[in-house]
Amino acid sequence: MKDNLQKESKKLLLIDDDPNLILLVKDYLEFRGYNVISAENGKQALNILQQEIPDMIICDVMMPEVDGYSLVQQIRENSQTSSIPIMLLSAKGQSQDRVKGLNIGADVYMVKPFEPEELVAQVESTLKQINRLKGQVNQEGKAPPTIQIPHQVDLTPTEQRVIYLLAQGMANQEIAQSLNVSKRTIESHVSNMLNKTSLHNRTELARWAMENNLA
Repeated sequence: MKDNLQKESKKLLLIDDDPNLILLVKDYLEFRGYNVISAENGKQALNILQQEIPDMIICDVMMPEVDGYSLVQQIRENSQTSSIPIMLLSAKGQSQDRVKGLNIGADVYMVKPFEPEELVAQVESTLKQINRLKGQVNQEGKAPPTIQIPHQVDLTPTEQRVIYLLAQGMANQEIAQSLNVSKRTIESHVSNMLNKTSLHNRTELARWAMENNLA
């Protein structure tokens, strides 16, 4: 009962141009106690985000007008929405497709078709990780501590700075501005660190950084 009461305050934005998928996923999420807002495409989603800030966004990749990749980029470049966790849904399951989705700023990449229960579990896991990170983030303005790198993972000095800022909740664009480099450079560093650590997304990378005193 307590768990459901906590979920009722969690608002999710579900974006997909397939009405059947929206109905199916929305039913599962609402049954688990979430408040779900839906949008048929990226343009409609951007209009909703001007009025409401959800706790998490679940978005299809292949959509008309504004596709999922473009939508994620716009969300990450907006300071009002840049920290919202995002799950991408796609029928493309190749490694390069996953890497692209994660590099542009998605926290989770799920391949269609999927079991609704698995999606719900991913949503719950991501929100729990985000809440944990929020409780551990250093106070704003605090100087970065000396970073101790575990011996099994060899990060470059630049990667150390990137992962510190990533763990503070900064988007790739914000990190790029902070380090005075291009966003593509930051995306490359994030991709390299995911490969080195064998982690799956930015959220796991940030959590790993916290647990290993990298942030």
